[in-house]
Amino acid sequence: MIMFNSAFNGLPNVNAENYYPEDKKKEIDELNASIADLQGGIMKAGFASDQGVYDAAVQNVFEILDSMEGILSKQKYLTGSKLTFADLRLFPTIVRFDTVSYSLFKCNKRQIADYPNLSNYLRDLYQTTGVKETVDLKHWKQHSYRSLTNLNPSGVVPVGPDNLNLDGEHNRDEFK
Repeated sequence: MIMFNSAFNGLPNVNAENYYPEDKKKEIDELNASIADLQGGIMKAGFASDQGVYDAAVQNVFEILDSMEGILSKQKYLTGSKLTFADLRLFPTIVRFDTVSYSLFKCNKRQIADYPNLSNYLRDLYQTTGVKETVDLKHWKQHSYRSLTNLNPSGVVPVGPDNLNLDGEHNRDEFK
């Protein structure tokens, strides 16, 4: 994904923002490793066939979310005041979390909605120009619940949660 940071620069109508700045690469790489662990932990929890594996995976998922919540209590984005690749990488995971990961993958200790900073951050990212148009929660939910028959043999898609309020107000502008 990092190649997309500059691969299309020079083409008409391409935003040449640098989401992987030199001075933040180490921090972004460390965050990306945590985000990969978060994503892997969600999958491990969902597909666990052993209680110990499940318990360890869920514990890891929520330790990472708690850590992200702590980071976002002090600054607007994961690496400070500017949007970076780490934020773009975390977004798909947290935007799907409450509707898919929470119940289908059994990561049901807390929802993103229960994290004040993560939920405000999620709304801020969602409301960023061009992002909302890439999000189709209904499709993701339908696809996940209907295609992962080993996790959901009946194919029944739950009606909730519907408390995401992605267009709602957020407090992220308080951070400079």
